[in-house]
Amino acid sequence: MSTLGYAENRGTYFRGRYKIGPGKYGTVSDSTGATIKFRTKRDAEQAANDEEAKVRGGTWRDPSVGQTTFGAYASRWYSAQDLAASTMQNYKQHLENHLLPKFEEMKLGEIFASDVARWEKEEKTVGYALSSLKTWRTTLHLVLEDAREEGLITANPATRRRGRGKRAGRTHHRGPEKVITSPLGLLLIAERAALLSGRDDEFVACVTAGYTGMRWGELVGLETEFVRRGSIRVEWQLYELDEGKLHRCPPKDDSYRDIDLPDWLSKLLFDHVDRATPQPCACHGHTYVFRGLGSANKAAHRPGAKLVDVARRAGVSPATASAVLNRPSVVAETTRQSVERAIADLGYVRGASSGEPAAHWRRSGFATWLFKPAVTGWYPKRGPNEARPVPLLAEPWPGVPARGRGANSRANASWVPIATGLTPHGLRHTHKTRMRELGTPPKLMDERMGHEDGSVQARYDHITREMRARLMEGLTGEWEAALDARHAMCARSPVAALDELLRARA
Repeated sequence: MSTLGYAENRGTYFRGRYKIGPGKYGTVSDSTGATIKFRTKRDAEQAANDEEAKVRGGTWRDPSVGQTTFGAYASRWYSAQDLAASTMQNYKQHLENHLLPKFEEMKLGEIFASDVARWEKEEKTVGYALSSLKTWRTTLHLVLEDAREEGLITANPATRRRGRGKRAGRTHHRGPEKVITSPLGLLLIAERAALLSGRDDEFVACVTAGYTGMRWGELVGLETEFVRRGSIRVEWQLYELDEGKLHRCPPKDDSYRDIDLPDWLSKLLFDHVDRATPQPCACHGHTYVFRGLGSANKAAHRPGAKLVDVARRAGVSPATASAVLNRPSVVAETTRQSVERAIADLGYVRGASSGEPAAHWRRSGFATWLFKPAVTGWYPKRGPNEARPVPLLAEPWPGVPARGRGANSRANASWVPIATGLTPHGLRHTHKTRMRELGTPPKLMDERMGHEDGSVQARYDHITREMRARLMEGLTGEWEAALDARHAMCARSPVAALDELLRARA
């Protein structure tokens, strides 16, 4: 038989037939897999010849394979991944909260670029940040690209076409400039954070972050054995998963490194460990420099199911369970029903705390109730509670947060903002900026920050002992100037660690 396509008369129409392989023939079909009915023999033959040419050229794809739904493929795709716990968590969030609600029931072969563009526009309308949209679209592109490589679709509809149209305004994905602070600003923020927590830990931690550029996970995961005279060894980090666990894993991009410390910062850390006498935590069995802040008024000991228990019962991530409570319209109907059943089965009460106080800081809790109020002087809006100034007792300076019932009526002062918009990660940017101000060579800056420059120029750069010494001298000079400026404001501090430093300066 000829290997050319041919037309087959079906009585009322013609269909095109073409050879796929030995003894195997295909029928010309549309994107849904349905047979195309041709009115003339010539049209059927032409279409069949076109399909056979694709078979010979290696570009032919079975139209029926695109009938797999995105939800079914995404579930299989996710199960096949073997990545870091943090990456798996992120993929699960992206799929459950932002991709499946739109594409779950759509067949892979019926997802077009226009559908992706419409989804992106809808997400923008909700008010999500452009950076978040870019991340979710990247995950969508990754899933569909793997489907394309498996031959389930012929093209990836999530591939972004370059140079289409004219962009209005500034760079498309430009975010706000990262806020930084000065050495004095850092010192004052660290003092306020300690006043809010009622202990020295937050003072030492904020100063350490501002003068080393450590990432948040590296700071929380700093173990006592890696604090040495003159340096900190970054060997591990604690990455917070949605389920509430802190995963002990290598630092980002395997950026193991030693960070040089000025003598005064070494002493500050060693004195803190001596005072705090930290014990091994129950979750990892390791001894960490910094501890979590326990809940007030025994709120952490209230019985009852937690949101993570609801999520585990429903087989979803805690972020998805939270979305059911806060934004049910963005969650797939079947998922919403599963979460609601889990809530009913467990008797979950929204807003009721439970469990033991954490052995480690939680990123959100630290930023919301300690760092942001220290930076701005205000507690942020949270749930039904409106933003409000931190109530202070004016004496001793710079003011001690009033606590307990009637705190607002007893308060007679509040803090002024220091660096509105500064975040804990902004301390990392602050450290990089201070190093630039001190003329630190790029190679040494990259080493401290855990960055890697793969350029040829960087390969031939080397760090000398003199470079390290100059940086330590520069950081020490900025620290002492900040202490002197703080001493000029008031010679004492309610924070014990800072008070000791101020008395030494006097």
